[in-house]
Amino acid sequence: MLDHAIDRVADVTAAIAVNVHAEPDAMRAHVAAAQPAVHVSVEPVEERGTAGAIGLLRRWIDGRDVVVVNGDTWAPGSVAPLLEGWDRERIRIFVHGSDRFSDLMLIAGSVMPWADAKAMPETPSGLFEVSWRAAHEAGRVEVIRHHGPFVDCATPADYLRANLEASGGTTVVGDGAVVEGTATESVVWPGVTVPRGEHLHRAIRASDEMTVLVRGVARGGPVA
Repeated sequence: MLDHAIDRVADVTAAIAVNVHAEPDAMRAHVAAAQPAVHVSVEPVEERGTAGAIGLLRRWIDGRDVVVVNGDTWAPGSVAPLLEGWDRERIRIFVHGSDRFSDLMLIAGSVMPWADAKAMPETPSGLFEVSWRAAHEAGRVEVIRHHGPFVDCATPADYLRANLEASGGTTVVGDGAVVEGTATESVVWPGVTVPRGEHLHRAIRASDEMTVLVRGVARGGPVA
């Protein structure tokens, strides 16, 4: 998911930062190995939310406009359409399935001028609460519609759905994984094993010691 988010912005900027709270050592190690040019910002003590994360990055941003994507969103394709014709004065939000502004928007990305980014607090806060609502009331928010695939991977079921959408419904097997048994509509993480005689269905094999079973999910969304 992290590499996916980085790939989405890599063709519009070389200055990329990753904000981290959980598992900072593992995240640093992954970025150093896979994306060494990417800057890692670690939230100390508590989660800061998206606005708070930008606030922590203020010195690194240093006068630049800011594109934001969520690390837990699967939305294949570049964010380049977000920047086409942007006036560099208003906040622009890439919204999936709609062009309406609300606190329930499915956000595929956003871009804001430096003037807005530098005002972000370092305390825990969200963009809607500390920036977007007031900017919208002032006529400074533009919403454009995102038409591509989109899954907010907030749960294991969402994560499985995103993988199956990406693979066309076939099981996703990571590098170095060994499937001696069978696995249908599942995700097998790199380096793990599905032993002979075991059958996985709608499951995530995260390690040889952990499997997450997902029920009631099919391609395209939940089923009854």
